Amino acid sequence: MSHGRAIGLMVLVTLMWSIAGVVTRHLESARSFEVTFWRSLFNALALTLALVVMRGPALWQTLRQGGWPLWISGLCWTVMYTNFMVAITLTTVAAVLVTMSIAPLVTALFARLFLHHKLPARTWAAIGVAGIGIGWMFGRQAVEGGASLTGILVALGVPLAGATNWTLLQYIQQRQRRDPTQTEPDMLPAVLIGAVLSAAITLPLAWPLSASTHDLSLLGLLGVVQLAIPCLISVQVARVLPAPEVSLIALLEVIFGVLLAWVGANEAPGPTALAGGSLVIGALLANEALALRQRRSGFA
Repeated sequence: MSHGRAIGLMVLVTLMWSIAGVVTRHLESARSFEVTFWRSLFNALALTLALVVMRGPALWQTLRQGGWPLWISGLCWTVMYTNFMVAITLTTVAAVLVTMSIAPLVTALFARLFLHHKLPARTWAAIGVAGIGIGWMFGRQAVEGGASLTGILVALGVPLAGATNWTLLQYIQQRQRRDPTQTEPDMLPAVLIGAVLSAAITLPLAWPLSASTHDLSLLGLLGVVQLAIPCLISVQVARVLPAPEVSLIALLEVIFGVLLAWVGANEAPGPTALAGGSLVIGALLANEALALRQRRSGFA
């Protein structure tokens, strides 16, 4: 895969991810945990079909013998799948997406704490500014009260789980480099584990089910098009693009998601989300732009 094609696919991935908010706003009767259950179930069915085609019988062997890294990663995917959809039903699309956008900075912080990676001053500064942005959102929602603050708290689980997952993958790569005799586990089936666990956990909370045929068609769209397909594509893209570049392109999900919810569901982002989001996105953009300039000057 060429670099240009990888960038194009990653942009497509962010566009597919971003449809969740606007689609959810057009549901008729399904709410909260039922929305999460159906999306995770359709995602699990699509991933099972795709991974059986990609891995064949080796898929089931990997699930049996993958060891603790595979299942920890699966639990991280469970939190990401579950918390995202529950948060979308509790607060605005903009608030959820802005909260999720701190994932690259949380990942950098986890890498420093658990993998002892050195962080440049610009990254510490970006973490501080992004923290102010999220703190502003929390503060305003706490003053205004209601479910919005709860939604942001639930949404925070997504970047925390994502950072844990990415740090785990980096740890596995470091371990394999230190000891080449160790075989690096196939972590792709973890996305399937996460989908199955998310569906299983939310089913009792969603019962009795009330989704209409209209709702099921939309939730099926989310499970397949918004989750399964882009997750599989992103794994392939991550092999070509460096992590900072992937993180930077992934910020497009915030822009696409807010615009789609605004145009398609008449959900305009409020001033709190705009102010906090500007700080978070600005910090991320500045951090990645400085990193890119340093890499280019190093090659000069």
